[in-house]
This record gives sequence, C-alpha cells and structure tokens, in this order.
Amino acid sequence: MKFASLGEIATIERRSVRPEDICDGTIYVGLENIVSGGDLTSVGTVANGDLASSKFVFSQDHILYGKLRPYLAKIAVPDFDGVCSTDILPIRVGQDMDKMFVAHYLRQSHVVEQANGLAAGANLPRVSPTSLATIQIPMLSLLEQRRIAAILDKADELRAKRRQAVAHLDALTQSIFHSMFGDPSKAEGGRRLEELLASIDSGTSPVSEDRPAAPDEWGILKVSAVTTQTYIASENKALVNSEPNANNEVHAGDVLFTRKNTPKLIAAVAIVRHTRPKLLLPDLVFRLNIRDRTVLDPEYLGAVMAYPTKRASVQRLAGGSAASMSNISKSKLATVRIPVPSLELQQTFATRVAAVERLKETHRKHLVELDALFSSLQSRAFKGEL
Repeated sequence: MKFASLGEIATIERRSVRPEDICDGTIYVGLENIVSGGDLTSVGTVANGDLASSKFVFSQDHILYGKLRPYLAKIAVPDFDGVCSTDILPIRVGQDMDKMFVAHYLRQSHVVEQANGLAAGANLPRVSPTSLATIQIPMLSLLEQRRIAAILDKADELRAKRRQAVAHLDALTQSIFHSMFGDPSKAEGGRRLEELLASIDSGTSPVSEDRPAAPDEWGILKVSAVTTQTYIASENKALVNSEPNANNEVHAGDVLFTRKNTPKLIAAVAIVRHTRPKLLLPDLVFRLNIRDRTVLDPEYLGAVMAYPTKRASVQRLAGGSAASMSNISKSKLATVRIPVPSLELQQTFATRVAAVERLKETHRKHLVELDALFSSLQSRAFKGEL
C-alpha cells in the first residue's frame, strides 16, 4: 500500500477573518463544540462583534482538526460553513481524496498518538500545521476510499445513537432536578458552601507518565476525568517513582470540581459513583467534603452545582490573567450559596437519579462494545482487509 503525507494530499487552510468582518448569524465552532471522536455539540451562531479575536473560515468541504491537546481527537466534519477558533485547523482534501476517508484515518488511536507525539508545549500542547502535514495517509483509489468511508460511517451511526441515548438520559436528570427544585440560581437565601462543607481538598501534581496507570499502579486523575461532568476513571496518568499521598485517593461518593480550565469548561462537577483504587486527586480538581450528610446529600450537591445557570454563576467567580485558562480559588468557591431543601426531598431525588444511572450504565457498556468493534473495523479497513 502506498502512502503520502497529509501535506501532499490536502491543504491546511488558515484564512482568518477579523471580528468586525464576521456577519450576524455566522456559525461559530470552538474547541468546546467538538467532542473527542468528532461529534459536534451545542454549535450556535454569533453576531457581529461577539467574538474578541480573529477566527479561521471553514466550509462543509473541510475537516476541522483540533490542534490543542491533540490526544483529545477533536476531529470533526461539518455539514455547514462558518468560522472556528484558531486552535482548530481547517483541512481541505484534494480532488483525489475522500474527506470522510481522511477524517476516519486521522481519528484512529495510533494516528492520534502520533499527532500527540508531534505536539509542543508542556501545559497546553499544540501540534503545528507543519508537523501535522507530515502524517502519512494511505493512497487508495477514490472508489475504494468511498467504499471504506461508507462502511465506517454506517458503523459510526450505531455509536452515535448510543451516545445520543446517554445524552438524553443526562438531560432527564436535569429535568428531574428542575421539576423538584426549580432553577437554583433564582432561589432566595440558601446557605454558603463554607457552612455546608467540612473542607475543600486540593490535590497535587506529581511527575507522571503519558499513559494510564496499570491496575496495580498508582495514577493521577487528569482534569478530563471530570470535564464532561461524568466521572471517567480511565482518564488518568501513571505516577513516576512518586510516593503517593493516600489522603488524596479518590473514593466512591466523592464530589469533584474542576477549579482550573478554559472559561467554558471550568466549574465542572462530577460524582464518583464507583472507581478503581489507587487514583489520586490532581491539583486542578477540588474535592468537596460534605460536613453533615444528614443535611446535604452528595447527589443533590453535584446536581445543584452542575445546573447550567448555577454553574454559569460560579464560572463568573474565576480569575486569572490568561483568557485561555481560568481559576477559581477555594475562598471564592466557599462563598457560593445553594438552596438546601429537606433531606427527604434530596434523597428522593437521589433515588430517581440512581434509576437513571442504571440505564446510562447499560448504554455505556453497549457503547464500549461498539467502540471496540469500530476500532477493529477501522484497523481492518485501513489494512485493506474489508
């Protein structure tokens, strides 16, 4: 099988547009609108003057490649035109290449790892257009590319339906909260977190390897373990010859809060319902330790802090000189007020959430199976075995 570099078969276009030249109603895509694997979410339009800096122009002929933290595999194929963050590279394939074929190839785990290895920057690794252009792409006939892309598209539809089912259940949890308690940002009074919490724990940032910890190893959680507001234990890095601080080990029942991230991702909250042992709290995540569980239920605490309007108000507490990374201090978080209904009502809510979580767990297990099947299908497709 012949290969050619991405730079030979496609063009990485960086045609920028100034904020004042962006028309009302233009669709804007930020990194936060691309989920790992390529789905687009919560994409909206902007008005002239809404954006503070220049953006890249893209069309439905492009692949959108997230260059920041390339290990996240934020590689999307839009079916619309618009503008995007300059941390997203619009890629236009040549006439002898199929756009979906190239996108599927770039999303493979080993290709994502290769791109991540080309990235530069410790805290905010980015892969440059020049480096990305060196990735090798298999050269097949256009007809064969389209055949492979069609098979993978069909398989990916099944995964998308499962993910959509989980997303609907997430929305159901929020709906249950709203029907029982209303919008917490509009509640009068309430109690400050400093009254309700025994402590707000901070983690540390020990030296770690760029791989997940083995089952018998200690690991440190990545901020991405909490960012989606669903706890993901697999998002961790193995410790390197460090003596773990057992006080920072994460346990079932913990309520985790991201204190530092980009402005739109900060203040994410996740409940640890179950977890593997030997995982530690990182320095970018707080643990909210409830003072008295006969007053405050962890499920309720997580839900009230994750409620969109409440989260937005907490995000406004963030400080920091860099627009790309915001930080919420313990002292500011402690001032946040939340309504505290009766424990009986909180526990009724928790029982209903548990029923939803059981359904979500079933869908997640099926999704894991579909992901494994899709990965195998990808591998076979690009080896010419389909």
